[in-house]
Amino acid sequence: MQYLLHCDPLERFSVVSFVWQPGHATPVHDHTVWGLVGQLRGAERCEEYAVDGARIVATGASHVMEAGAIDAVSPSIGDWHRVLNATADRTAVSIHVYGANIGAVRRHRLDADGSIRDFVSGYDSVVTPNLWDRAQAVRAGTC
Repeated sequence: MQYLLHCDPLERFSVVSFVWQPGHATPVHDHTVWGLVGQLRGAERCEEYAVDGARIVATGASHVMEAGAIDAVSPSIGDWHRVLNATADRTAVSIHVYGANIGAVRRHRLDADGSIRDFVSGYDSVVTPNLWDRAQAVRAGTC
């Protein structure tokens, strides 16, 4: 689950929290902007991918982020990965800072059939109204 903690009024950066239950994982995806990830609790495994022509391929490299670890992503240093909770019995929590309103950024994911699809993540809070969640408008091409 991706929860927005703060969005700069000009959407130059956003701060989000990810909460990972055991077994939770993302699809293989990119960000298209810079990002910093700090592991707050538990552990996450990051499986790295790379662009090979028109394909996204697993590099075979991965790393585990334990509480207190920091990681970076960006198109210039490596932007494609899959992230999952690295533990079978604990919740993992991480804090991410991105160089945009990440919930409204058109990004890409790798589907199981190897095709690359556009997506806009939005945010997962259903309790608090989120003025910065423009995901539906971006998906529809109205902004």
